[in-house]
Amino acid sequence: MIQVCCHRFFLLCCLFLSGCGAWESVPDATPAAAKAFEIPDRSKRISEAKALEAFKEETKKVDDYLLYDGDDINIEVIGRPELSGMQRIGPDGRISLSVAGSVMVRNLTREKAAETINNALSPFYLNIFTTVRVEHYNSNRIIVIGRVEHPGELLFNTPPKLLDILAQAGGMPLLRKEQVLTRCAIIRNDNILWIDLTHLLTGDTNLNVALQRNDVVYIPDATDTSVFVLGEVHEPGVIRLTPQMSFMDALGQAGGVTKDGNTHDLHLIRPSADVNMQIDLSDLLAPQKNLNVAINEGDIIYVPRHNISKIGYMLQQVNPFSTLFTISQLAAVAP
Repeated sequence: MIQVCCHRFFLLCCLFLSGCGAWESVPDATPAAAKAFEIPDRSKRISEAKALEAFKEETKKVDDYLLYDGDDINIEVIGRPELSGMQRIGPDGRISLSVAGSVMVRNLTREKAAETINNALSPFYLNIFTTVRVEHYNSNRIIVIGRVEHPGELLFNTPPKLLDILAQAGGMPLLRKEQVLTRCAIIRNDNILWIDLTHLLTGDTNLNVALQRNDVVYIPDATDTSVFVLGEVHEPGVIRLTPQMSFMDALGQAGGVTKDGNTHDLHLIRPSADVNMQIDLSDLLAPQKNLNVAINEGDIIYVPRHNISKIGYMLQQVNPFSTLFTISQLAAVAP
């Protein structure tokens, strides 16, 4: 009798589950979805010897600094202390000399500026020799705005590169919690150049462009650089995208698949490309590195429940009083 009742209870549960309709609707994978994804390349840890030598040769090249508005220069006219002293280059690019008057020095090297001053003083003095030294490089500035620790004006003695600016502005390694360096803009006059920092920070030094005075570097807010990990993972939610993040990186940051997750039916959805890639975790652990694809901003990783867990979950949702009633009925017919 107990067996009959248990059988009836099992049938009742099955009917209840079937009446509930589909527990969850998991979309089918998109045909050839893998073509929309690429594998993160982390093999380039160091540069080749030729590239390293070329880099060393490049660092030996020192360009002459060009004087500009706002720079403080020290003019020394040998034997003429009354003509020597500090001068600040005005907004018109000129300095003022005794007797000689206004002299244009904007965009001149120190040597060329000294020669220009000599020529200006020569009509009034014999055997003039002048040297020019830069005391403060006030014109060699870059403006940094956006999500960095220290936005504002940065001064450099020599023309900086992009990574120099990011380091000085606190862009890396000290990031604000809401900021992830994935891209930035360099604004030069009427032109805007967007730089992919993901590639720059993973070894593409060609993107480490040299900057000019008065360039503006803009670090946008990174609230749009998010990846969503949903379903049967230990810590579902939003995670911040990092350079060269892979599928396993994102899954690991979400705590991995729970015991109720269907490890054979993981889904990586890329709304921007309208694709849904189905991944079997056992194949990924084989390993098949072509499955550990790179993650882009806006991607969704979804881990559905496996069938046994669905049934177990639905049984847990049955009214506990009806469950107790069934148990009591089984006890009543027991011999």
